[in-house]
Order: sequence, then C-alpha cells, then structure tokens
Amino acid sequence: QVQLVESGGGLVQAGGSLRLSCARSGATFNGYRMGWFRQAPEKEREFVAAISRSGGSTYYADSVKGRFTISRDNAKNTVYLQMNSLKPEDTAVYYCAADYGVLASRTASEYDYWGQGTQVTVSS
Repeated sequence: QVQLVESGGGLVQAGGSLRLSCARSGATFNGYRMGWFRQAPEKEREFVAAISRSGGSTYYADSVKGRFTISRDNAKNTVYLQMNSLKPEDTAVYYCAADYGVLASRTASEYDYWGQGTQVTVSS
C-alpha cells in the first residue's frame, strides 16, 4: 500500500515562498509519476503540477507557471513543490498524488494514491 504524507504548508504573506514536500512509503518511489493538486474552499480540486516517473518531464497549470517548480528526489522518496511569488489566490489545501504510470499527467482521476493534504494560506 502506497502512503503519501505532505508537509510544509503554512501562512505566508503575498510575494513570499513555501516549499511543500510529499514523502512516499510502501513501494519503490521511482516507479511512480507524481502530481500536486489543490482545492480552495467551495471550489473543485484543480491541477497544479506534475512530474513524470523519470523526472524528465513536468507540467504546470497556467496559473502557477513561472512561479512554482516541481521536483523529485528518488533517493529520499520525496517530491517537492517550490512555490515562489505566492498570491492570495494560491490559498488552498494542497494534495500530492501518485500513480504507477510513466508520463506526467494533469488528470486527477488517473492518480490512484492521495495524501491527506496540507493547508497553504497566503495573506494580502
């Protein structure tokens, strides 16, 4: 059974930075593609960023492109989301997701495993 645990969320002022981490346990980490999604109050869950199994390709939502960076460290079984130039509209619960696939995917339904989420709040 794959387990995902997010950390690194918190309260930050607009323009600030946070780095989210997602630690995975239960199977060989480098056999999974990974993604980050977020859900704001009263809104649907939306795609943020994804990374392929190899780490060689990444995708970003237009709203975060140029500000967020997804990366993975297979030796540490961890995927990261570096978030810079944060805006109040980035406020949400952020979830990491994993799937035994190869290519990066922005489709939530393709991911089999989800973390419990970590709250990110950006004040104006």
